[in-house]
Amino acid sequence: MKIVYWSDYACPYCYIGEKRLETVIDELGLKKDIEIEMKAFELDPNASREVQSRTDERFAKKYGMSLEDARDQIEKISNLGRAEGIDFKYAETQYTNMLDAHRLTKFVAAKGKDVEKVIHLLFDAYFTKDLKLSDRKILADIAKQVEINEDELNAMLDSEDFINEVRKDENEAYALGVHGVPFFMIDGKFTIPGAQSEEGIKQTLLLALNNRLENSENGMSCGPDGCH
Repeated sequence: MKIVYWSDYACPYCYIGEKRLETVIDELGLKKDIEIEMKAFELDPNASREVQSRTDERFAKKYGMSLEDARDQIEKISNLGRAEGIDFKYAETQYTNMLDAHRLTKFVAAKGKDVEKVIHLLFDAYFTKDLKLSDRKILADIAKQVEINEDELNAMLDSEDFINEVRKDENEAYALGVHGVPFFMIDGKFTIPGAQSEEGIKQTLLLALNNRLENSENGMSCGPDGCH
């Protein structure tokens, strides 16, 4: 089974949704039977490489609410993350451009390193350690944990490598009508829009599994007893 999902490291629901998906896959014992691929989807491609606002100020402006209401909503989202076992600190996040973080993810995958580990490390760096993911030093520290040295990383970031790949992911999402993340697609047929509940995710995975079984049972084949 192949699960493709679009995500951004600045998206709290992406981290929560990914964690819930992981929990359900483990619960169903499907880890060895599922291939997962993350695709890039920048929430703000024009974001600065430097922190220019506080999370509560940005939240209040974007959704047209008071600072107090924004802080309450941010805390509610953080509590959703904590319920999944994440030490969520959304209020203190350092909001910057995420392009290089996505390029690092692509670079790790291209080198055959542990891309799943890097994805978790990047989310953790942003939402629990409140680090700036546009900072090359931060990215280098993460890259080292999958045996990519700082010189390799800087050479890649100094080039145009993987920018087109990130844009291709985003254009693919737009072509599918995806305008919000996370967005999960299973075997190109079944979708999970948003960070649904674990039960909702489980039902969609089981539906996809049943579809595979039905296709397997109904397919034409030949054996020792003849063709069917």
